Order: sequence, then C-alpha cells, then structure tokens
Amino acid sequence: MTRTQIQLPDDLYRRAKAFAEERELSLAEIARRGIELFISRYPVEPTSGREWKLPCIDGGGLKVPLDRLHDIAAEEEATRSLP
Repeated sequence: MTRTQIQLPDDLYRRAKAFAEERELSLAEIARRGIELFISRYPVEPTSGREWKLPCIDGGGLKVPLDRLHDIAAEEEATRSLP
C-alpha cells in the first residue's frame, strides 16, 4: 500500500472526519472508498490506437474575404434600416 498526503479545505476536512466517525471508519478508508467510487463512475475509455484529431466541419456556403467583411456588414445594416 502506498502512503500519500492530500490537502483538503478546512470545511471539507471537518465534514469528512465527522462522516468517518459516524460510521466508525478512518478518514483514510473514506478517502479510499471515495476514490474507488469516483474511478468506477468514470472509467477510462479505451483508445482506438490512433491519434485524436480535431474534427473538421464543412463550413460550406458563402466565403467572404476578411477585408470586405466590414463593408458587407455596413451595407447589410443600411439595408435593414430602410423603411
């Protein structure tokens, strides 16, 4: 068994200590059980053996040059404000 140290906020330490005492368990046992529960709820997903790549999204549609973007937005705003 490996020994380790953990840091807990004061309130969490008090609550965990009280929880352990109510159940006549050590704080270490509560920590072990908590870690076991956490790991069982979030199992390691098997990797497919290949490297993960950022998904590509097909933007499709209209492509606007960046230098024209401000002008197009101004034209759109002017068109919307007409009665």
